[in-house]
Amino acid sequence: MNWTAIRSIFFFEMARFFRTIAQSFLAPVISTSLYFVVFGAAIGSRIQEVEGISYGAFIVPGLIMLTVITQSISNASFGIYFPKFIGTFSELLAAPISFLEIVIGYVGAAATKALIIGAIILFTAFFFVDFSIEHPLAMLAFLVLTSISFSLFGFILGIWAGNFEQLQIVPLLIVTPLVFLGGSFYSISMLPPVWQTISMFNPVVYLISGFRWAFFDTADVPIITSLLAIGLFTGICLLVIGWIFRTGWRIRQ
Repeated sequence: MNWTAIRSIFFFEMARFFRTIAQSFLAPVISTSLYFVVFGAAIGSRIQEVEGISYGAFIVPGLIMLTVITQSISNASFGIYFPKFIGTFSELLAAPISFLEIVIGYVGAAATKALIIGAIILFTAFFFVDFSIEHPLAMLAFLVLTSISFSLFGFILGIWAGNFEQLQIVPLLIVTPLVFLGGSFYSISMLPPVWQTISMFNPVVYLISGFRWAFFDTADVPIITSLLAIGLFTGICLLVIGWIFRTGWRIRQ
């Protein structure tokens, strides 16, 4: 394993992240504050509790998961797409490093960025609502697994995208709606039976449910099912990335 190459890619990506510190740190804090004002104050005044939890606290895991998923995808997809766009990715492929080292470097940096943003959102939430974390280790595990799995997905998206417009299509038109409809701001049990069944086909439901369980010891689906879902998604992403580097799809043109 070429750890020097991995460190070089990782720290290069992290340096780009810290160069845009205002966008990287202030934007999530402002967005989270707005979510708490709109959802916590406006809707929270009408919905006092959900499953015995104050509504303001109930939406905290959903807000963190929403940010972590979107940040993981955007950081990983842009990180690998930009070298393709400026023509330096071919030099990376020609270097004496394996595809595994490339993936670890880019995905590791994207996941780390998402974890930092997730921690900032969690810290910001304490200023708005009172809540405790029932299973802190499980919460951290879900956060890390989600960051890694969606960074892998973002890596695939960055390889697939042919322009900046395509880079935004999947996050905006598919991922964000799935997150909003995945129980970020409500419990699936609040829906009519038909929509509860339909929601079970949304993979994000299992991630948010497991993450919320780590906070409040309550979930829409069993915790084992949530772990299996995120494990399956991660495995599929790894298989797809392995296939991409074996065949050279979209990377050797």
